[in-house]
Amino acid sequence: MIKIQSLRFYYPKSKTILNDVSLNFDSGNIYGLFGRNGEGKSTLMKIMAGLLFPKSGSCQVFGENMSRKHVRCLHEVFFIPEDFELAALKISKYEEVNSVFYPEFSKEQFYELIKEFSLSPNENITTLSFGQKKKVLIAFGIAANTKLLLMDEPTNGLDIPSKSQFRKIIAGVADQGKCIVISTHQVRDLHSLINHLMILDQSKVVFDKSLFEVSEHLWFGKPSEKDKHTVIYAEPSLGGKAVLPKLDKDESDVDLELLFNAVLNEPDRINYILKKRYYDASV
Repeated sequence: MIKIQSLRFYYPKSKTILNDVSLNFDSGNIYGLFGRNGEGKSTLMKIMAGLLFPKSGSCQVFGENMSRKHVRCLHEVFFIPEDFELAALKISKYEEVNSVFYPEFSKEQFYELIKEFSLSPNENITTLSFGQKKKVLIAFGIAANTKLLLMDEPTNGLDIPSKSQFRKIIAGVADQGKCIVISTHQVRDLHSLINHLMILDQSKVVFDKSLFEVSEHLWFGKPSEKDKHTVIYAEPSLGGKAVLPKLDKDESDVDLELLFNAVLNEPDRINYILKKRYYDASV
């Protein structure tokens, strides 16, 4: 669905934001694109949406170069940016004006989501809080039913109950024909939602693995005394939890926050273990 090859990007008179980035995104997955603030997540999302163009390398969506903005691609991509402005319209009028650009848009689904978000179609968008405006945009993005849904920091501005509601809604609309990419630095917000993790650090991709691979080869929890010599990364602030090679241990739940911090601190060790275990299992 999306093929990014050797992509490089920088803003005028600034350092390189993305350097030699290569990634593939396939339908039927919910991807988490993680990284510290300023690591190029938003820039990469905008390139995938056709709003920015790489300085070198390529970004192909549905086999087309996204910088050419083919109508077929634009019909099948919806981007929810972190920062946005919505027109001073009633929610119903906003839907009427914008839904015509998306052939698979479902009005029924949109208004069901608006109701679920405790909003009214007759409310004027200018009277809404930032979090409520984001709910309108999320509802519209989901109802557009595009094959590619890009969401940049979608949980910013949402309260705790709304974040839980967001996870439930996204899980409910995921299917084999759709690819969802969610960029965030708030790792906990995507717990139990994503099935593939990509991490950017220092302008490069430092991690690109499915959570199935992670759970097969890494173990998360409090290590015993005999396990302490195999600890890859540990955090006392998380109750003494650590990341270890799984070896003969029972499967554990993947702790996304712990994994994220482990990759940022020990990327080579984490990737070596996953690569070695995958190789050992395949021979």
